[in-house]
Amino acid sequence: MDLDLSHPSIEDLRLKAQKRIPKFAFEYLDSATGRELGLKVNRDALDAIGFMPSVLCGRTKANLQTKLLGQTFDLPFGIAPVGMSGLMWAGGERMLAQAAVAHNIPFSLSSVAVASPEDVAPYIGQNGWFQHYPVKSADLRRKMLPRIKAAGFHTLIITVDVPEESRRERQRRANLTVPPKADLRTLIEMAVRPAWCMAQLREGIMPRMRFFDDYVPQRGRESFTHAGALIRGIPDWQYLEELREEWDGHLIVKGVLRPEDAKRMIEIGVDCIWVSNHGGRQFEAGPAVIDQLPKIRAAVGPDVPLIYDSGVAWGLDVMRALAKGADFVMVGRPFQYALAAFGAKGIDHLVHILKADITANMSQLGVENLDQLPEYLLDND
Repeated sequence: MDLDLSHPSIEDLRLKAQKRIPKFAFEYLDSATGRELGLKVNRDALDAIGFMPSVLCGRTKANLQTKLLGQTFDLPFGIAPVGMSGLMWAGGERMLAQAAVAHNIPFSLSSVAVASPEDVAPYIGQNGWFQHYPVKSADLRRKMLPRIKAAGFHTLIITVDVPEESRRERQRRANLTVPPKADLRTLIEMAVRPAWCMAQLREGIMPRMRFFDDYVPQRGRESFTHAGALIRGIPDWQYLEELREEWDGHLIVKGVLRPEDAKRMIEIGVDCIWVSNHGGRQFEAGPAVIDQLPKIRAAVGPDVPLIYDSGVAWGLDVMRALAKGADFVMVGRPFQYALAAFGAKGIDHLVHILKADITANMSQLGVENLDQLPEYLLDND
């Protein structure tokens, strides 16, 4: 099958994933919170950003190499941390890490992944980032950090936009538990997805949060209350300051929307700001992330690395974020759709989709370098 003909877009991968994995897994991945207005706000704002193309530019050759935090990547986008990738498809975290190395892009492992840091350590090369949720105990944090570093992760992402778990009503209706419980409804949903079941059986483990599970007793825990919820703390400025002192690698703060917060983080010693609203999964009444990006750029100045995520559905969206002030773009749900749709082959195909779309659109603009994109924004005319 030629995926470029049968599944040329991310939406095609999404629909394929929906048909291939159990409903509870798809709803976990696809849903936002509330009426999902956060998704709509992000999409509408991205769609409102246009470029003015040039003509008679001859044949252009797009240079997509991007330098971030002292490392040169072959593409201006990477794999964002998404919890429970191994629930989307067995061995998902390993496949994503391998693809990241093959394409020379960053791979971010979530704290609430199915795979542990040690599971993916042989596959991350120099491209491994680890996403850290604040935990309740400083002692527990100090046990985790050396383990993360020993597994080969040189960059730490602290997610700060989850002070509490959001409602995510679709996810609740789907009756998701971690690991999936063996009730009749769940078993039926699994039974009608035999390829998914066989892949999980071959992997040999039931999807669970292996990293956090290592720090939480199994006995007496209700199935719906996963390990992450039991040990997760509420982030504050003191926590960030302590983490900066304890982690000697690059430190990224993810989930920033207020310019004054970003400025204070840089003063503390944070290396990079990740502008995001958690893909609309936490709070639906906030601003579009892309609208905050230029404001944060103005607050922190031209030299502070900025990462953008939330709502990326085309390579053109990557270009929009770069033009508005981002140095790099991380992609979340689409990589999980690709994984669920076609496994490792799907991940490679998604990289192709994004790269081809960026290259084609840069040709339409008549530009060869990503740093030229701001000059072609319609609002600069």
